[in-house]
Amino acid sequence: MADYYEILGVSKDASKDEIKSAFRRRARQLHPDVNKAPEAEEKFKELGKAYETLSDDNKRATYDRYGEDGLKNAGFDTGGPFAGGFGNLNDIFESFFGGFGGFGFGGMQDPNAPQRGDDLRYDVKIKFEDAVFGLDKEIKFQHLEVCPDCNGTGAQKGSRPKTCPQCNGAGQVQTVARTPLGSFSQISVCPRCHGSGQVIDNPCKTCSGQGQVNKERTVSIKIPAGVDNMSKMRVSGEGDCGINGGPSGDLFVVIHVEPSKYYKRDGINVITELEISPAQAVIGDKVKIKTLYGEHEIDIPCGSQFGDIVKIKGGGIPVITRPSQKGDHIVILKIKTPTNLSEPEKNLYKQLYQMQTGKEAKDNKSIVSKVKGVFK
Repeated sequence: MADYYEILGVSKDASKDEIKSAFRRRARQLHPDVNKAPEAEEKFKELGKAYETLSDDNKRATYDRYGEDGLKNAGFDTGGPFAGGFGNLNDIFESFFGGFGGFGFGGMQDPNAPQRGDDLRYDVKIKFEDAVFGLDKEIKFQHLEVCPDCNGTGAQKGSRPKTCPQCNGAGQVQTVARTPLGSFSQISVCPRCHGSGQVIDNPCKTCSGQGQVNKERTVSIKIPAGVDNMSKMRVSGEGDCGINGGPSGDLFVVIHVEPSKYYKRDGINVITELEISPAQAVIGDKVKIKTLYGEHEIDIPCGSQFGDIVKIKGGGIPVITRPSQKGDHIVILKIKTPTNLSEPEKNLYKQLYQMQTGKEAKDNKSIVSKVKGVFK
């Protein structure tokens, strides 16, 4: 039974990013649309099972301790994501990585032509206030770089790749099938060089003949003021390196904004609630409240009703393309009925009740008081 780590070509302490990069690289080599070798289909299925297991923390922990049999006994599905078929590689990258595959099968092309590297995705979580004001942040991620020992050729120092003798460097072969209806030709990927047009007799030991190595990269990004949840930032040229001298892909940073316990965002506006007493609602008041830009005094108009709003112009979120322009801070008034009144306060409310209704106010004992009276 093959070891999942060996299938992916990673160590047992590999990070999720390393596992993802290894799967992406191996999937391009083994997908049946590219690799016509008889064993490629089975290897591709095993690759899918290995990635599905090792990219899931619970499955990986079970596999590390008990192996594949342990996964079955624990009730996990061990058929793998490709048990029912494959689909093309672009669809696979779409489902696994959210559309950042950077790979297509739009017809045969020169195998030695420069190819752009894959785009990568990095998810970062920031606080609500950081999204409002922006921040500089340093991020670390794994990406593919050109192997420093072979300069991307995949061949050991002192040697070079050779033209594939089966396809003469074309990366594809033509087969002719004779049938009663005539001869039909079919062009497919060369099974010996897997479409590269070259073969390597002495593969580079550093990159195992891949021409690329997985490296940790650290970059500083500037998250602009006003960024919203699930916004995407493109960092050009920080994706995987290209092939045959092609340009590197891009890094897409997806912003996840933690919700605030105090503010609620509505576009470029922020909303907060303010509890006021009935007296403040009737007579009006001046109250200091917390805003994104410090304390601010607002006027509560006399005769305020439950749900009325007070607006602080320019107290909201900056417009991301024009930081000097800001939304508003909207304060929703909530009138709170007072409890635990003192005797003077109760008497004042009794007088108000009598003035408004013309009836004498009665003393309403609390439930606790009534219960206590039963046991006296």
